[in-house]
Amino acid sequence: METASCFHGDADFCPECGSVLPLPGLEDKVTCQRCAFAIDVHEFEVHVIKSSVVFNSLESSSAAIETEEEVEKGPVIDRKCSRCGHEGMVYHTRQMRSADEGQTVFYTCTHCRYQEKEDS
Repeated sequence: METASCFHGDADFCPECGSVLPLPGLEDKVTCQRCAFAIDVHEFEVHVIKSSVVFNSLESSSAAIETEEEVEKGPVIDRKCSRCGHEGMVYHTRQMRSADEGQTVFYTCTHCRYQEKEDS
């Protein structure tokens, strides 16, 4: 049963009840699953769908590569580097897993810049 609506709106939504319309399939009509409003599938031929992905530049990213001065910033603890044996490492923490699990601690040797991580 084809019906005509007196409302006009976005083609992705039913003009009668506002529900999201299903994607067109092999049938000649797209039917709203909530109110049974039907529209001819050829009505969707004029609609153009565009999408784009914008990537942030590496310089503006918070994950940019750290400089040598930035590595030495932060609290220094009494921890022996497993690579060079130097006493004293800088640490920082990050939440790498779900919120109900512990943080991951990253240690950086102030002497050789070797990095270790420890999951809590």
